Amino acid sequence: MAVQYRIGHAIFYYCGINNDRTECILSGIMSVNGKKVLHMDRNPYYGGESSSITPLEELYKRFTLPDSPPESMGRGRDWNVDLIPKFLMANGLYCSQLVKMLLYTEVTRYLDFKVVEGSFVYKGGKIYKVPSTETEALASNLMGMFEKRRFRKFLVFVANFDENDPKTDVYKKFDLGQDVIDFTGHALALYRTDEYLDQPCLDTVNRIKLYSESLARYGKSPYLYPLYGLGELPQGFARLSAIYGGTYMLNKPVEEIVMNGDHVVGVKSEGEVARCKQLICDPSYIPDRVRKAGQVIRVICILSHPIKNTNDANSCQIIIPQNQLNRNSDIYVCMISYAHNVAAQGKYIAIVSTTVETSEPEAEIEPALELLEPIDQKFVAISDLFEPTDDGTSSQIFCSRAYDATTHFETTCNDIKDIYKRMTGSDFDFENMKRKQNDVFGEDEQ
Repeated sequence: MAVQYRIGHAIFYYCGINNDRTECILSGIMSVNGKKVLHMDRNPYYGGESSSITPLEELYKRFTLPDSPPESMGRGRDWNVDLIPKFLMANGLYCSQLVKMLLYTEVTRYLDFKVVEGSFVYKGGKIYKVPSTETEALASNLMGMFEKRRFRKFLVFVANFDENDPKTDVYKKFDLGQDVIDFTGHALALYRTDEYLDQPCLDTVNRIKLYSESLARYGKSPYLYPLYGLGELPQGFARLSAIYGGTYMLNKPVEEIVMNGDHVVGVKSEGEVARCKQLICDPSYIPDRVRKAGQVIRVICILSHPIKNTNDANSCQIIIPQNQLNRNSDIYVCMISYAHNVAAQGKYIAIVSTTVETSEPEAEIEPALELLEPIDQKFVAISDLFEPTDDGTSSQIFCSRAYDATTHFETTCNDIKDIYKRMTGSDFDFENMKRKQNDVFGEDEQ
């Protein structure tokens, strides 16, 4: 017999609608913090816009392709395709905060990770391994002899950087050429545009340190990706929330966000109102409180081969810096495969993404698609990017940002931390969450 919840007779401190990654992570965190949480989703599955699609036949239906997958694609249930894949940085101060959340909340009990096998950058129509150590710098074909030596000295400077040093233009200090600046800023520091060049160097140095530390941890690349895809991530945090008394409801339509003046007081669904003090949701639930900030194109490509010039890697990331194609934003390629249990044996999934800059989005990503040829099947999606028009502190409605074109979790991490601070008035405290976990699960064995 199905369990039925009478939401009309409960008052929740925090109500989340939409089971996307951001909302699920925050609802898990809020539950650990002792808040009474209700999480609703109009969809019958976890993940929302960033869900994982299985079997493969469902992906064909979602993109309204007229035919079914050919027999050469293997069994449909062997596929688990992430609509918006993101790699996790293994170590350091930025994206590793998501890894810390996974570790401290013990959500890692529900996930197994595999190291991404390579990180590459595009230059002059070819792709090269991203050099991030002194040895790699001297061996790289990405630079000439003199550039290698200058870049090696730059990496030594980064490794021994003094945060009290006021220097700003370190690129000029080491006389780095434009191509080296491009891959350093975009493939190592992971900036999306060149706006960072006008800022003090501290953040850039810390980003490069993060990359190098993450690479040193596992060797092949600084990135991790979960087996069976990212669909298990929101489910893991949903389980965490449930352990602390949170309630989840899938396939639950949201009819109205109930306000008392300018302040949210509840969510109406199927004639009942769940009372709440705070609400978090994605932009699709509050179209009158968001504005369009651009568009992203994503193309999911099914391949029967690894990407050329990646040493036959079963997984990798390729970044095409904006200046290489005279653009204002980078183009990203991430590839995963059967090695991650997300595709049939011998098959690969590559996703190309970028911020739309013209009226012909598909033409913008053609250089990236050429790197993937031949392509068995493409699935093209163009999504609007929405952002909230206010910080939510007045209405207590906190809206997450739409997922950008990047193939790493940096911007998503920043959004999670930003929403948490606006909701609670304080920064996220990892050690405090760990202490609360120990109250439930006990101290880790030494």
